[in-house]
Amino acid sequence: MDTTPDQRPQILLHDPTLRDGHHAVSHQLDADQLRVYATAANAAGVPVVEVGHGNGLGASSLQIGRARLDDATMLTTVREALTSSRMGVFMAPGWGTSDDLAAAVHHGADVVRIAAHCTEADVTERHLGVTRDLGAEAQGVLLMSHMASPGKLAEQCALMAEFGAQAVGIMDSAGRYLPTEVTERVRAIAAAVDVPVIFHGHNNLGLAVANSLAAVDAGASVLDATARGFGAGAGNTQMEVLVAVLERRDVATGISLRKILAAADVATERLMKAPPSIDSIAVASGLAGVFSGFKRPVLQSARAEGVDPIDLFLALGERQVVAGQEDLIGDVARQLKAAAR
Repeated sequence: MDTTPDQRPQILLHDPTLRDGHHAVSHQLDADQLRVYATAANAAGVPVVEVGHGNGLGASSLQIGRARLDDATMLTTVREALTSSRMGVFMAPGWGTSDDLAAAVHHGADVVRIAAHCTEADVTERHLGVTRDLGAEAQGVLLMSHMASPGKLAEQCALMAEFGAQAVGIMDSAGRYLPTEVTERVRAIAAAVDVPVIFHGHNNLGLAVANSLAAVDAGASVLDATARGFGAGAGNTQMEVLVAVLERRDVATGISLRKILAAADVATERLMKAPPSIDSIAVASGLAGVFSGFKRPVLQSARAEGVDPIDLFLALGERQVVAGQEDLIGDVARQLKAAAR
């Protein structure tokens, strides 16, 4: 493409390393870890750095895991490290409340994502409105989006845009999509709304970067990615790889490739025991269409009941279990054990 740098297509990258990555370490990142990565991402020119418990504001609990730090500590720590990057937060109604949103904005959140199951956008109305009233950028995202048709997703995203969302999109929560499926869904959403379209990929089938490119070609202008793919299960779209690939395509991100490579090294050394990998469990999760964050509880329940974790993932997929239904994992494991007897 024969263009000058400022004429190149623009893609905004949103970095949930310090939120989605929490799933990989049982939500136990400490303040020093948050600070060091936020500083590196800020230096690289990452537009939005998202922080919080893996399941978002207000989600720290016995059911899905207590975070080492409370929301206020996480937010103030990261806010202090971000001199140019904006700070983002994520909230799912039912875990978080309007009070949590107000506190987050008070602590410096610039971008607020309100999330809902892919067919339940109506639950976002109140909190999208609250976010706009608080003066933050309001975005709406649909979880487990492979469970709905392109038309249904477009309808739900249009609804969130009507509620005041300034960007809308889909999360491939289970890492199940093929690029053609992403194209169909993003194209339908882009045709239905007049706001930027978001795509958030997971790498269970090794397609997160390819799916992100398919999303761009179909009309998405906001992509999510994390350092080294740090996230649940097989991890997210890998930020530094995505930046490199977009540079090869002559797409502008505003991110320094050398500095985001350095930030990824910081993340590997300071945040994780090992980078995410596509193991057998991750593949089973993707094929079954089950939330990647279920990996740890599935392995625990499978071990406790003496069943195959792959069988357990497939059984959970048949039941269309979604995030927030972790208590069903043990029940299904016991059912498999009884059936085997």
